Amino acid sequence: MGTDGTNSGRLLDGITVVDLTTFVTGGFATLMLANQGAEVIKVERPGTGDDSRYSGPPFVDVEGYDGPGRAASKHGESPYFWTVNYGKRSVELNLKTDEGLEVLFDLIEEADVVFENFRPGTAERLGIAYEDVRAVNEDAIYCSISAFGESGPWSRRPGYDLLVQGMSGIMSVTGEEGGDPVKVGLPQTDLITAMWAAFGVVGALYRRELTGEGDRIELGMLDAALPWLTKQAGKTFVGEEPERMGTKDPVLAPYQSYPTADGYLNVACGNQKLWEELCEEIGRGELADDPRFESNADRVGNMDELEEELSATFTERTTNEWVEQLAEDAGLPVGPVFDVDEALSNEQVEARGVVGTLEHPAVGEIPSIEHPLNFSNVDSGFEEAPPLLGEDTDAVLDELGYSRERIEELRTSGAVPDE
Repeated sequence: MGTDGTNSGRLLDGITVVDLTTFVTGGFATLMLANQGAEVIKVERPGTGDDSRYSGPPFVDVEGYDGPGRAASKHGESPYFWTVNYGKRSVELNLKTDEGLEVLFDLIEEADVVFENFRPGTAERLGIAYEDVRAVNEDAIYCSISAFGESGPWSRRPGYDLLVQGMSGIMSVTGEEGGDPVKVGLPQTDLITAMWAAFGVVGALYRRELTGEGDRIELGMLDAALPWLTKQAGKTFVGEEPERMGTKDPVLAPYQSYPTADGYLNVACGNQKLWEELCEEIGRGELADDPRFESNADRVGNMDELEEELSATFTERTTNEWVEQLAEDAGLPVGPVFDVDEALSNEQVEARGVVGTLEHPAVGEIPSIEHPLNFSNVDSGFEEAPPLLGEDTDAVLDELGYSRERIEELRTSGAVPDE
């Protein structure tokens, strides 16, 4: 509900998305649209489904469930799959059959947006490229996602988040000083690309409202990651080489993690005033007058010495004691380093209602992570659990106006699986 208590629908109510993607990049993009009210119809391979259904362990057993749809993995449902597919509908459709393609184009004819993340050339080979879609729905927004884009010498290479993290420079600046390159612990370039894609689609939908024209959006994961280099790119632009620095920052100090008596404390002094207040609060006023640490540039230039001085002080007390004194009482930007469970279950997250629950048809109540956009005049949020494989096949075919006889013909042809 809107933050003023009103409820005037969701931003993308009435928008239908046909999602032909697998795994995270396209999946998170369409998830963002589903959160804002779009109906996302997830077209999946019969009997197999999205690859992320197999991501695990952990898995959650669905033994005994006998309703529509099923778990693709013999191990059960993947909680990882859930986090990328709340609020979608699943249709199993064999796109290698003429009948399956016919059903797909019936879906596309009624859709506003089509997503695909095939390797470049595959959509053309399947007969579902933009020009094919435009022939039946010239108003559609068609979004193509690939690892390296559709031009350039790497365009035909396969790619996953790990490869793009390496080739985007992200791994070169992640990890401890002098250590090996480290992958960010999240599928970061998948998620970066997904956010660009969702942003582009919403922009194209707005333009369509103004002009009546559909459009095609094409983006590669590598292209999507590079703008996020920001301060590291800035150093490169003037001939400096960014390096791995652990939690240190290349242009701000102190701006890193420090050990405490029982854990770690993040300290983020973004300006001179905060630095001077920090020194006063921790009883180290002499550091503010030390020529080595007088200005931010001085502190960045003497970061190792600064780390030694502050670590000696912060290890005298526990993380919670420092947070209470510095963050709660003094209003300084410091905070703990949580593990994932603590990040999802602390008092702030609970107060904001970020982690909720949804009723899954085969598992029962499952956790859901809400998206962060809170509007004053429109609603947002997930209303349905992620679908079981093929859970909505018959319902969607019914909505397209297919008779029971026609649906049985599709089963016989192999376009859709048997019940």
